[in-house]
Amino acid sequence: MFSVRVRDSIMIAHSLPDTFFGPAANMHGATYVVDAEFKSSVLDRHNVVIDIGMAHQVLKQVLSELNYKNLDELPQFKGHLTTTEYIAQHIHNQISGALTGKFEGTIKITLGESHVAWASFEESVG
Repeated sequence: MFSVRVRDSIMIAHSLPDTFFGPAANMHGATYVVDAEFKSSVLDRHNVVIDIGMAHQVLKQVLSELNYKNLDELPQFKGHLTTTEYIAQHIHNQISGALTGKFEGTIKITLGESHVAWASFEESVG
């Protein structure tokens, strides 16, 4: 299996309004380190999994819609608990849509909440 990983970061605000989340039920900020890993068992005709420049550009574009935003105010998250896992899936879906016809394989999105906690979402696309 071949893979290419690109990284960026976002700063968001949100709340997780459920007693399950303890103090995180209240409004708080988070800075996520976001890794997008593209995996394929074969290389394309250029002998790459994906063009690294394109992968980084798509990640940056998708993250720009979330960066410095209060997720509680964005319509796409209305009625959803914006856990780290849920945000990872959202980013995955946005990247997958942007790369339709340009990438076939598996995309894994990992959000680092801190130096000790990460969450990921991984799924095949194309």
